[in-house]
Amino acid sequence: MNNGKLVLGGVAAFVLLLLVSGALFTVRQTQQAIVLQFGNPVRVIQEPGLHAKIPFAQNVILYENRVLELDPPTQELPLIDQKRIIVDTYARYRIVNPLEFYKTVRTESGLRDRLGGILNAAVRDELGESDLADLLTQKRGDVMRRITRAVQVRAPEFGIEIVDVRIGRTDLPQQTSQSVFNRMRSDRVAQAAQLRAEGEELKAKIQAEADRERTVLLAEARRVSEVLRGEGDGERNRILGDAYGRDPEFFRFYRSMEAYRNALGNGGTAMVLSPDSEFLKYFDRSAPAGSSVR
Repeated sequence: MNNGKLVLGGVAAFVLLLLVSGALFTVRQTQQAIVLQFGNPVRVIQEPGLHAKIPFAQNVILYENRVLELDPPTQELPLIDQKRIIVDTYARYRIVNPLEFYKTVRTESGLRDRLGGILNAAVRDELGESDLADLLTQKRGDVMRRITRAVQVRAPEFGIEIVDVRIGRTDLPQQTSQSVFNRMRSDRVAQAAQLRAEGEELKAKIQAEADRERTVLLAEARRVSEVLRGEGDGERNRILGDAYGRDPEFFRFYRSMEAYRNALGNGGTAMVLSPDSEFLKYFDRSAPAGSSVR
């Protein structure tokens, strides 16, 4: 009898434990919950703590209240200039209305399918009105803000809040990349040729200007030299004339010395003259026999 009571007591305690464990559940600080009764939502819990439900009749679905990630597949899109690019976008969102989230998509995978299509459509529409330069300059921020606004408008339909939308990577298809590379190379080659032509033109100008200045300077130098030479010759003639006027004999002696220097200065001149030649008038006839004047 006592054994039977113990068994019944153990069974009752086990059943009670099952009822208590089925009636209580915990919502963590990073979670929020929806209580369902026979598949229909009856209560939303967004406060962390220990909560109760009707065992067996009600069940609980837990959702994150932290920022979640949406990373749809990459897509190849045409730009306004008909170039095609491969775009990889991602979004960050938070579930702010669990009930609406449950009614529309139920799970995060369901949201990825729905919202991923909306995000890709917004990216496709916006980039279809942009060119490649817009994605490589400060205009990229404006493009992202317009895409974010387009997605944020649709976010309340799913009970979520869009925190951020970004284009993670932008690549050119191989064919487009080669085409852009060839065009950039052609532009650089043309720019280099233009710079070389401008350099040659500038060089020719500088050289012509330098040649002109050189010609002017040489002409001026020749003019000045001729003037100075003329003035020097005039002064020389004046001095010689003055010397001749003062002492004609000395002047004749001086001119004879100049004639000796000019005629015999290089040491290799042979002259045949008579001893009484006027040219030897001032020559020292008593010089020793080593003088080679014949």
